[in-house]
Amino acid sequence: MENVPAFSATEESGRKKFALPVDSEHKATEFRLFSVAAPHMRAFHLSWISFFACFVSTFAAPPLLPIIRDDLDLTATEIGNAGIAAVSGAVFARVAMGSACDLFGPRLASAALTLLTAPAVYCSSIASGPSTFLLVRFFTGFSLATFVSTQFWMSSLFSAPVVGTANGVAGGWGNLGGGATQLIMPIGFELILKMGSDKFTAWRIAFFIPGLFQMLCAYGIFFLGQDLPDGNYAQLHKSGDKHKDKFSKVLYHAVTNYRGWILALTYGYCFGVELAIDNIIAQYFYDRFNVSLHTAGIIAASFGLANFFSRPGGGMLSDIVARRYGMRGRLWALWSVQTLGGIFCIILGKVGTLGVSVAVMLIFSVFVQAACGLTFGVVPFVSRRSLGIISGMTGAGGNVGAVITQVIFFRGSRYTTEKGIMLMGVMIIACTSVITLIHFPQWGGMFTKPSKGKTEEDYYLSEWSEAEKEKGYHKASLKFSENSRHEGGKRVGITESPDTHK
Repeated sequence: MENVPAFSATEESGRKKFALPVDSEHKATEFRLFSVAAPHMRAFHLSWISFFACFVSTFAAPPLLPIIRDDLDLTATEIGNAGIAAVSGAVFARVAMGSACDLFGPRLASAALTLLTAPAVYCSSIASGPSTFLLVRFFTGFSLATFVSTQFWMSSLFSAPVVGTANGVAGGWGNLGGGATQLIMPIGFELILKMGSDKFTAWRIAFFIPGLFQMLCAYGIFFLGQDLPDGNYAQLHKSGDKHKDKFSKVLYHAVTNYRGWILALTYGYCFGVELAIDNIIAQYFYDRFNVSLHTAGIIAASFGLANFFSRPGGGMLSDIVARRYGMRGRLWALWSVQTLGGIFCIILGKVGTLGVSVAVMLIFSVFVQAACGLTFGVVPFVSRRSLGIISGMTGAGGNVGAVITQVIFFRGSRYTTEKGIMLMGVMIIACTSVITLIHFPQWGGMFTKPSKGKTEEDYYLSEWSEAEKEKGYHKASLKFSENSRHEGGKRVGITESPDTHK
């Protein structure tokens, strides 16, 4: 924290005053969880709550599947296909969301998608067979792309020393929806039953709960949120304070950065695994251990609810190790935690008693969710100009991993669920190994040192042409370079490079 110049909480910065200390980009250098101060902490709370609502909606069906499958006569394959549809819908939506954030801002992008996918949640109540059930799960799953706007928003509002924490807590508390829905939907279902409805009508009415919640969140973001510390994209473009970038160039600098592709792959085997578990875990305990629907829901909820501390813990760990070891520490922590997650996943597939299975599942959940937080401790530094698309690529990788995992291991009867879980752990370990290939010229990698003479300015300003620099479009990247210098670790000082004030 001491390496980032900050204005005091009450000091005027330009024409604006902020409740939190800020750096030269007006990003907050402190993360105050219990504050709702605009714009930093208000956006934090709006983003995680809306993402939470979208998670509740997307995974509202799994805890009621024993009832839904009897009503719609669903086979195991049809249930698997619907689960795949729920997470595959967000693959392209997440990439598109990244582009929308880069061009229009996270506030408008998040509010629009949250509102547009709410009708699909309501339509779940009129599903009449396997095809319509698959379709509503597919379109509802688009809402998970709000994860990208959440991470982009936090990276735009919080400075390098606390960005891992902000991303981790926002993403983790949003992901809590995957666990909370395991409680919300059965409780809602039971209440509707007690009001006199039959079970095949009660599950349909229950879907109005997440639908309404999601709509309210969309309006909250639109009317109460703010894109950047200094204002919304539209007003900043109009005033000339923010350059309106070209999509083709933003896309080019994202897809040609190999680090984004590696993080997309590894995220597929932390967040992707989490999505797969959300889809199968309640039914797994219900069928294998003959527990009641309510008990299966509680067990499944405990997996998702671990996000309350595990993913935020991963983000905090990323920031803590970075204070001493910089980016190399972030990469080592990510590889270590995710690999341990794979080991516990293998063990989960091997154990055969209820108590031990629950205990191992909880340990596994902590590591796999912490790895998600650690991933987005690295993502904000991959690209300054193309942050949205890099975030979208990484987020989409999570959904791709979930789809591949479910197709291979949890669709049909090729593998038992426990064998699928074990093999999924093997894939986690294998795919995590590619983190060793990530190298930042200015900071190095897990086994490599920084390239001689390379600076933060060299890396981030390489995304701008000389003509663009002459027009001053690169100034935000220049400030980001200054504020990211501590990622070299303790051994690197904060002496400015000769071209800092170009």
